Amino acid sequence: ADTGLEVMAGQYVVALFREGDHVYALDGICPHAGGPLAQGTVAAGIVTCPWHGWQFEIASGQHCLTKTLKHKSFPTEIRNNEIWVGIDNQ
Repeated sequence: ADTGLEVMAGQYVVALFREGDHVYALDGICPHAGGPLAQGTVAAGIVTCPWHGWQFEIASGQHCLTKTLKHKSFPTEIRNNEIWVGIDNQ
């Protein structure tokens, strides 16, 4: 199974996930108990936290069971083979 990549972007721990030609960025700390989302498994656009199994859509941060819970996501852009994560005004 695929996993993400954990990086620092400004003051944030960010989990990066690639799906096709797009890279998505979520807050890398699971809101449930602080698990490392980048180490979770990714399948069909869903990341599953390795600690307790919470699941989020990588494109939006939407929690898969609780529609009122949306995890912080960040815009991304690929420039000159580098991934830029937009953290301004977050």
